[in-house]
Amino acid sequence: MERREYVIWAIIAFMFVSGAYLYPAMPETMATHWDADGNVNGYSSRTVGVFLIPVLTIGIYLLFKAIPHIAVYKKNIESFKEYYFYLVAGVVIFLSAVQGASLAANLGYQFNMTYIIMPLMGLFLFGIGTILEKTKRNFFIGIRTPWTLSSDAVWDKTHRLGGKVFKMIGVLALVSMIVPGSLLFFIIAVFAGIMYLVVYSYVEYQKEEKDKR
Repeated sequence: MERREYVIWAIIAFMFVSGAYLYPAMPETMATHWDADGNVNGYSSRTVGVFLIPVLTIGIYLLFKAIPHIAVYKKNIESFKEYYFYLVAGVVIFLSAVQGASLAANLGYQFNMTYIIMPLMGLFLFGIGTILEKTKRNFFIGIRTPWTLSSDAVWDKTHRLGGKVFKMIGVLALVSMIVPGSLLFFIIAVFAGIMYLVVYSYVEYQKEEKDKR
């Protein structure tokens, strides 16, 4: 195991330790979900509220660790392993920040959860955009459509464009905090961006097939 992976394990361990330490101070029924305006609209038991995210985090991390060993295109994943690590680290840091915000809210600290989650989401999506530009064809990471998976050229074109799209969506996540009514626009932009990339990959694949004839 690489030395830097110990940092990830340290973050995950801290999530469990801090959760266990704060467990007695948590209410029996914890707020675990907030709406777009930052109002609580979902609750869970104390055990679920404290430990669900850490358990989910370690599960996702172990899955990410397994992927390079079970992937069909192992060499392709190996070719962007540096960015793959950044993806894994980004997911772990994002989830740990979400857990921290949730615990703080349940301790009685007053803040709008939207102003915590949306900046995190924006930075995370912007990072995803950077990583997408570096990925190579594989079945686990990236914009996986029948057409990107059928052609390295279509994969590369779609992911270069996808990188720009996700970066723009990341910026929109930040804008949605300060522009009234823009959160709905952000949600629409996410779905529109994904659909656009799917259609783009199909069009590029058809062009490639036409050029072969």
